[in-house]
Amino acid sequence: MVLSKTASESDVSIHSTFASRYVRTSLPRFKMLENSIPKEAAYQIINDELMLDGNPRLNLASFVTTWMEPECDKLIMASVNKNYVDMDEYPVTTELQNRCVNMIAHLFNAPLGDSETAVGVGTVGSSEAIMLAGLAFKRKWQNKRKAEGKPYDKPNIVTGANVQVCWEKFARYFEVELKEVKLRDGYYVMDPVKAVEMVDENTICVAAILGSTLNGNSKIWDTSIHVDAASGGFIAPFLNPELEWDFRLPLVKSINVSGHKYGLVYAGIGWVIWRSKEDLPEELIFHINYLGADQPTFTLNFSKGSSQVIAQYYQLIRLGHEGYRNIMENCRENATVLKEGLEKTGRFNIVSKDDGVPLVAFSLKDHSLHDEFEVSDYLRRFGWIVPAYTMPPDAQHVTVLRVVIREDFSRTLAERLVFDIEKVLHELDQLPSKLTTAAKVTPVVDEKKVRNGAVKKAALETQREITDVWMKFVQARKTNGVC
Repeated sequence: MVLSKTASESDVSIHSTFASRYVRTSLPRFKMLENSIPKEAAYQIINDELMLDGNPRLNLASFVTTWMEPECDKLIMASVNKNYVDMDEYPVTTELQNRCVNMIAHLFNAPLGDSETAVGVGTVGSSEAIMLAGLAFKRKWQNKRKAEGKPYDKPNIVTGANVQVCWEKFARYFEVELKEVKLRDGYYVMDPVKAVEMVDENTICVAAILGSTLNGNSKIWDTSIHVDAASGGFIAPFLNPELEWDFRLPLVKSINVSGHKYGLVYAGIGWVIWRSKEDLPEELIFHINYLGADQPTFTLNFSKGSSQVIAQYYQLIRLGHEGYRNIMENCRENATVLKEGLEKTGRFNIVSKDDGVPLVAFSLKDHSLHDEFEVSDYLRRFGWIVPAYTMPPDAQHVTVLRVVIREDFSRTLAERLVFDIEKVLHELDQLPSKLTTAAKVTPVVDEKKVRNGAVKKAALETQREITDVWMKFVQARKTNGVC
């Protein structure tokens, strides 16, 4: 006799994932579930939501690495459970970090003897690296002022308005005045003459950027210099080795670089290197005996994964000078292909320069009908993530689109992007201008209504009318979508 068994409703092992009750109802978004759910269901639910994210490979807004070799991916997964700070437990990982510090220090021409070790540390990214470098400058300046019997309560830092927000964070978090050199039309980097004029006896350092992310490009006080080489630190040594920007300049005391940008490692790794031990005050270094051995540490973070450190070491020994040089040359060539393709359309001004970081920043020649934000929005329909933004003070009136050329952005993709931009321009040409539409429905403001408080309501109604007219027109012209 054959015995049969009816599976209970709770026996999910025989059910299709998409037939289970776990995907038929919405999961709580703010409170934990009372009961567990199967691992397959948890994976599928999260994976389905993540599909709505943009494709990292097509995210041309970011400098962060989005592709690594499968062999490095294996090393990353094998070390994802190692805590970076457990130096005594993972001595090899600590050794690999120290090797990276020394390799990068030599890449930046640090004045080191044959047996001398470099002074530096791995960080979560350039933001943490900048915080550490800034703290070292502030403490050195304070110590010097105290020794001279002078006030030490009003430190400042001089930099360009094109710096990343992490410099503003450093200034605000650690109570340092940020003195910014404003930009101007056609000159989107820090003006060195104006920077020198801002330096005074309270200046702890001048922060100079190697590779401006916006468009790709001393005094009697003997002020020290920190070089923010987040984007350019892994480019200049290979494409422009003769350029003296690093420790070959005597006033350069520290340099930060992002390993997760053109260091070609996934997000989560940066480096800061000091010229010598004298440039990093000893009182900022902590010596802890947390897990059985002395651990000198100078970081804002503590526990973190070791994967990115190991991945950085992989790239340094895997690629060497030859490999990094080939990749950077390829990025530069693909940037040229994209720039020339955009120029052929006759619709754009190229704002970026050919040297420096491999990116293309460009703006519309004609703004009478549409703007860069509309171009950016329409490119999303093709999967491209291309940011549009206004320049910092005093060039806020300039709006640009920017495409970052990374290792995984091929020649074919560059050509395809130009093709899709031309399609977007053609579509926008068929649409009415938002400005024209707004003008048609904007009523004349009655001064009596202003006094009677009716303007607010009229403005809301006008905005709704503009939106309705625009949306109806766009809906009427919509095609069947983009493949």
